[in-house]
Amino acid sequence: QVQLVESGGGLVQPGGSLRLSCAASGRDFSLYAMGWYRQAPGKQRELVASISSGGSTRIVDSVKGRFTISRDNAKNTVYLQMNNLKPEDTAVYSCKVSSGPVGYWGQGTQVTVSS
Repeated sequence: QVQLVESGGGLVQPGGSLRLSCAASGRDFSLYAMGWYRQAPGKQRELVASISSGGSTRIVDSVKGRFTISRDNAKNTVYLQMNNLKPEDTAVYSCKVSSGPVGYWGQGTQVTVSS
């Protein structure tokens, strides 16, 4: 049974940092792409960052220079390091692992940036 469990969300002040983790289990995900999405209230879900099985990364422009995505294939885990957080980064962050048309989602973790 495939399961994705996110952790690391919470409340942080503007300018602060958080590191999100998404641990996948149930199969070997080393050949899967991994990504982080977010959905703010009243907005559509958007892709924030992705990393291929080979380690190539994509970061959305709004967080470039502040967010970094990485993965540890030995642990089937993908990370999102978020620095210099802004109030507009407030959202539910979810991870997704995918290979072609097959994809699995985590349950999401809340990130709130507020003073």
